[in-house]
Amino acid sequence: MLARKLIATTVALVIGSAAWAQDSIIVQSTTSTANSGLYEYLLPIFQDKTGIQVNVVAVGTGQAIKNAENCDGDVLLVHAKASEEKFVEAGFGTERTDLMYNDFVVVGPEADPAGVAGMNDVQGALTKIAEVGAPFASRGDDSGTHKAEMALWSSAGVDPTSASGDWYRETGSGMGATLNTGIGMGAYVMTDRATWISFGNKQDYQIAVQGDEDMFNQYGVIPVNPANCPTVNVDAAQTFADWLVSDEGQEVIAGYKVNDQQLFFPNAPDN
Repeated sequence: MLARKLIATTVALVIGSAAWAQDSIIVQSTTSTANSGLYEYLLPIFQDKTGIQVNVVAVGTGQAIKNAENCDGDVLLVHAKASEEKFVEAGFGTERTDLMYNDFVVVGPEADPAGVAGMNDVQGALTKIAEVGAPFASRGDDSGTHKAEMALWSSAGVDPTSASGDWYRETGSGMGATLNTGIGMGAYVMTDRATWISFGNKQDYQIAVQGDEDMFNQYGVIPVNPANCPTVNVDAAQTFADWLVSDEGQEVIAGYKVNDQQLFFPNAPDN
């Protein structure tokens, strides 16, 4: 298990001061919530209210789950429900709670080489992309977005990895980096809507495919189980999780907007 201080100084994103507060937690999180700017908006509100410093490790969902299983975190906040439920069932988390949702979209260049612009049938759009061999940039990193993308390809009856290195390119990177790569090569990219709204390098790209119910994107929050990880800051972790799903936390999430667009929609139970 990596030392907690080492994690805080080496991961891609840490929110809070460089010095560790006595009452602090590590949140293992997906890059999409970080890329959207949500934490910069939400965490100061929570920290001012509770005095708890929240340090965010922003990686793909698959890596975030592995990190939490290795006890390198106090709370897990990701978007791959089946994997999250397995995490809890295996004893790594105490309880999973729905937190918020948005949706996935496929973005593409104005030229639209596969002719998918305006479609709301994601399987049909992916089939057309594969049929013409139009460039498609995938995260390829076992993130929540990548897991969802692969499930959609499977539903379309297409194995894009058979064209890996040809029209299908796997970046092994986070969402923002994959968007930059995809735009640079004129490729279609599947992204969560929040990251796309916040993304600054759109060039001539627009949302090509959206509105399919299969593109629903649910996020969950899970405190790490102290029975498995004795180093967990139990009280602070539970305080953070409880605040996120409280009326106040849900209102804060709903209030986060970029360009007058709401990025996440709270849906914790009983709120």
